[in-house]
Amino acid sequence: MEIAAVYKNNMYFEATADGLVVGMDALPEHGGQGQGILPKQLVLAGLAGCTGMDVVSILKKMRQSWQEFQIKVNAEKSTTHPIVFTKVHIKYIFKGVELDKEKVEKAVRLSQEQYCGVGAMLRKATEISWEIEYQ
Repeated sequence: MEIAAVYKNNMYFEATADGLVVGMDALPEHGGQGQGILPKQLVLAGLAGCTGMDVVSILKKMRQSWQEFQIKVNAEKSTTHPIVFTKVHIKYIFKGVELDKEKVEKAVRLSQEQYCGVGAMLRKATEISWEIEYQ
């Protein structure tokens, strides 16, 4: 696996992988101009995508269907350099009347404990908690 991050201007970089591009920028107080996502936000997005894909795959195998599925990830950060995540919390939000809550919890637990590689890497550096919300 490889990416290339190319400096474009000010604090803006474009990361390319397999022809797909993601823009990254710094906060305005650090010279950013709002051209891209913050690198630490990108890490959280990777976590959400990784666990989300696991959960979707597992729930499809369990023949579960839903109307909406969303993942929100919040992180607390240290106050001294290097600024790192000190706690990460994942909220899985499902909307669907036909969902079997036991199967949903099993899918999320399998992702958290066995399948999500991004979560496994982050867990070596910080505490990760999670919850499931049904709407």
